[in-house]
Amino acid sequence: MSTGSGAHSAPAPNPDDTPAPDTGADAPARTGMFSSLRIRNYRLFATGQVVSNTGTWMQRIAQDWLVLSLTGSSGAVGITTALQFLPMLLFGLYGGVLTDRFAKRRLLLCTQSAMGLTGLALAGLTLSGQVQVWHVYAGAFLLGLVTVVDNPARQAFVSEMVGRRDLRNAVSLNSANFQSARLIGPAVAGVLITALGSGWAFLFNGLSFLAPITGLLMMRTAELHKADRVPRSKGQLREGLAYVRDHPELIWPIVLVGFIGTFGFNFPIWLTAFTYKVFHAGAGTYALFNGLMAAGSLIGALLAARRSGSRLRMLVGAALVFGLLECVAALAPGFWVFAALLAPIGLVGLTINVTANSSVQMATDPAMRGRVLSLFMMVFMGGTPLGAPLVGWVTDAYGPRFGFLAGGVVSMAAAALVGLALARSGGLRLKIDLRRGHQHVAFVPRMGAAGVGDEAPEQKLAAAA
Repeated sequence: MSTGSGAHSAPAPNPDDTPAPDTGADAPARTGMFSSLRIRNYRLFATGQVVSNTGTWMQRIAQDWLVLSLTGSSGAVGITTALQFLPMLLFGLYGGVLTDRFAKRRLLLCTQSAMGLTGLALAGLTLSGQVQVWHVYAGAFLLGLVTVVDNPARQAFVSEMVGRRDLRNAVSLNSANFQSARLIGPAVAGVLITALGSGWAFLFNGLSFLAPITGLLMMRTAELHKADRVPRSKGQLREGLAYVRDHPELIWPIVLVGFIGTFGFNFPIWLTAFTYKVFHAGAGTYALFNGLMAAGSLIGALLAARRSGSRLRMLVGAALVFGLLECVAALAPGFWVFAALLAPIGLVGLTINVTANSSVQMATDPAMRGRVLSLFMMVFMGGTPLGAPLVGWVTDAYGPRFGFLAGGVVSMAAAALVGLALARSGGLRLKIDLRRGHQHVAFVPRMGAAGVGDEAPEQKLAAAA
């Protein structure tokens, strides 16, 4: 995920390459776990992404392990993670403005090229024996700068490839794609790091971006769904923020993923710490832990692809279960109990990500999608610069178990509070019925919470819940 030089520019459009209108707004969604792969442009995109995602995961494992090897500090791993996501916190909303303003396919050609170059630069430094920890810090920060544009552009480009009726399925398959690479990448990285060193993992990552660049160049632009670009004007950033503020079905899922992304998804810190300090193992074990989480996440993504809807109650419930599983894993008595819990943690964590992402995309006007998605990614990933150093310090000071436990507790608390806020905004109340044969826990309309019209935010939120 990176920003690119303009080395690979899009080919000149043919006169008849007018984007196809998005006629799927009212069409029923196609059924099937892989329905969006019937679309040629999306197949090209998905194929390129699985190759580059594999390289990305290889670099992520190599980067974390290299920093830990150079410094012996979980805090240093946290700093690396924080630097990679700091640009998203600082500039994330501007990436959304650029995404709404420019052609997303051309933006992606630039960002994917730049990401490949960052991997090749780290490879050169590491293979030559010149790498220092500040080089890794700088590479992480540069990668984060590119991600500011790459993330919202990739997310928003999905709807242009598949249209509205296949959007939810494509979002789920994107996650399955990423998690499939997460299964392969850490395993290959563990072998490469053990046998040859981290530099070869960086090299593979740099070269892997040739695959998505080729896929983007091979796309048929006439088959893309029409997406109007927003002309440059003042106040577009404030307009996006105001849009989210006025839609509770957008703001509360974004708040929830912000808390979980900041405090609950610090796995590079926790898994390196458990590997190194609790189980006294090496890079192969760290790769195993990542692979187990990836296996769970892949199953979660495929299950999400089968679902026809994304309910906010599922988002809140998954967040509660996610926090609980983290607490249990933190207190796991042995290696294999801890390892076995990583797959369900990955499954539920992926469910949170896909449900929040698809809910937000489906509820957003296409003209605002880049800005809304950039805010979504900013709070989900941009909170890491705030949370990662703090979590790394807690993990170093009080031990890996306490650090992991704290992340789980914060995730559970955030889920409970956001769930109550969603219920209140949607005119719902919690009903507990312990009688046999009845649903024991449910949200039901509050007395007097009558509908006020089809466009009322409360009604839309209650329907989404």
